[in-house]
Amino acid sequence: MSNPVLDKWNELKTLVESLEHDVSKNANGTAAAGVRARKGLRLLQAKSKELVKLTIDLDKDEKPKD
Repeated sequence: MSNPVLDKWNELKTLVESLEHDVSKNANGTAAAGVRARKGLRLLQAKSKELVKLTIDLDKDEKPKD
């Protein structure tokens, strides 16, 4: 059985790795790469929020009910 937190974390790491090329090209002056990098960063932000929400929900579920 897979761990949803680790799955989401690996998804984020893969996304960051995929952005590296466009960020590098943008730093060297390629404007189109900047557009792709910003789009990817917005996606990274959304996926990060999903991970935060997932961990909060899992922590709430694990707390003992009084």
